[in-house]
Amino acid sequence: MAHRDILHVDQNCFFASVEMRSHPEWRNVPMAVGGDSKLRHGIILAKNPLAQAKGVKTAEAIWQAKEKCPDLLVAPAHFDQYVYYSERIRELFLQYTDKVEPFGLDECWLDVTGCISCTPHELADEIRTRVREELGLTCSVGVSFNKTFAKLGSDYKKPDATTEITEENFKQIVWPLPVSDLLFVGKATTAAFHKMNVKTIGDLAALDADFVLSSMGKNGFALWQSANGLENAEVHDSTYNRPLKSVGNSTTTPRDMTCRQDVWKVISTLSSQVAGRLRKHHFRAGTVTIWVRDTDLHSYEKQRALPSETNDEKAISQLAMELFDESYDWHAPLRSFGVRTTHLVDENDYQQMTIFENYEKIQRDDRINATLDVLRSRFGSDIVMRGTQMEGKDDLVEPDREDHPHGGFLEDL
Repeated sequence: MAHRDILHVDQNCFFASVEMRSHPEWRNVPMAVGGDSKLRHGIILAKNPLAQAKGVKTAEAIWQAKEKCPDLLVAPAHFDQYVYYSERIRELFLQYTDKVEPFGLDECWLDVTGCISCTPHELADEIRTRVREELGLTCSVGVSFNKTFAKLGSDYKKPDATTEITEENFKQIVWPLPVSDLLFVGKATTAAFHKMNVKTIGDLAALDADFVLSSMGKNGFALWQSANGLENAEVHDSTYNRPLKSVGNSTTTPRDMTCRQDVWKVISTLSSQVAGRLRKHHFRAGTVTIWVRDTDLHSYEKQRALPSETNDEKAISQLAMELFDESYDWHAPLRSFGVRTTHLVDENDYQQMTIFENYEKIQRDDRINATLDVLRSRFGSDIVMRGTQMEGKDDLVEPDREDHPHGGFLEDL
């Protein structure tokens, strides 16, 4: 495999940095960007180094952050500004290479193999200097021979630093890190690895490949390859659209959900939004997942396959409600709810129906959904709604928003 020079550029506390750029006086106080606590979307989206030093964490509730840091200044989010600076940063990167692959608003990979006259480390330092001097922001850059290790490098030392991970030194730098630091290792995978006594990336790398493949499947084997420096995924250009693997939406409601009817209103509206997006992207879904969080902030997920792939909101909402009825005992009111669909297939692919389905009814529902989509695209999402959605529109559910291919808008230092 030919050697490659890959950079991963990660903006330091991006949302907070953009806000401090507009308000330089905030650099000297603990500050964070937060959601609207009046609508109970009150979580920390980003924080500056002074807030981080006080223990403030991304994704925790604002009230929890203020318990740690009573003088915390919480600024509202201005996503239009974050998008603006994200685009300016990418324009800067494109001056060096056309292989610029975004990973959220504040991160990008660059493949600079053979297209620069200096060393990759020198280029990383130049990029950090230009971002700081031309845009008033800072970033950390990882330099490596693949995407996974380049991202680990940008996380390794912050803020405003360059870390190079090479084929010669990666075992010393990467293998002692927690296995949770590896790209695409989430909480569930981390827990599975811990049960196997795999605590570090080096522990994972040391496992037998056949054992990993048999116990954790192809995804686990891909992580084993990453741990051993064998990942060789391409850096796509800036026009690349990452394939959707799920379509979902969630909400924290302005008031607690205290009965089944409250939940049904939310499920009905969320399912309508999700089904509309499936149709927009020409997908049908094979699985529905619900995410539930109560007022004690305990949460869980439950999922089930649909009888057949669909992008119909009635089928999605009915299964979501069924999952909820089976899994929740009303020990406490509910605060948040989410509906997500996975196992997506092209809507034009061959569809296997069950013996219980009526083909003519499915065709009729598809025509109705297509008509609703046209009306909503021309006159707004509220032009045609079910009765349950009308009842819950203002009282329970936040406005519709697009899916983000890399998760939500949370970002970290």
